[in-house]
Amino acid sequence: MSLYLTVKLIHVVSSTILFGTGLGSAFYMWRTHRSGNISAIANVSRNVVLADWLFTTPAILIQPATGLWLATQAQWTLDQAWISTSIGLYLVAVACWLPVVWIQMRVRDLAADTVIRDEQLSPKYFKLMRIWFLLGWPAFASVAVIFYLMVAKPAA
Repeated sequence: MSLYLTVKLIHVVSSTILFGTGLGSAFYMWRTHRSGNISAIANVSRNVVLADWLFTTPAILIQPATGLWLATQAQWTLDQAWISTSIGLYLVAVACWLPVVWIQMRVRDLAADTVIRDEQLSPKYFKLMRIWFLLGWPAFASVAVIFYLMVAKPAA
């Protein structure tokens, strides 16, 4: 396999990991939050944070490196609409993801402390989850549109 196809495969797989891990983690985190089971919330949020560090972080780092390399090799310019739009949407997704990771770590810690103290979840927890939920929508939409642009490469 050529170097170009190898890098393209890495780019496609890492984008799939980014999208899949994000969607899967969000689904489990939200469903567990809605259950109200504090022990489950502590456990799931701990695993979601771990998944972010193991899967999402490397994918977020790999995407621009491989994408820019592929564009250069294919002699595409970064001012092509589909590429510049993808870069902008990527920046939106990352701008949402960074506070989401911090929120997930706070939620993990709040839920774990709540289990230890055998108390109810605090208003701070619920506020953080509302923000987490709101940040998830633009991040998800951005990555979904990037997938479309990456596959379709529309001319205009």
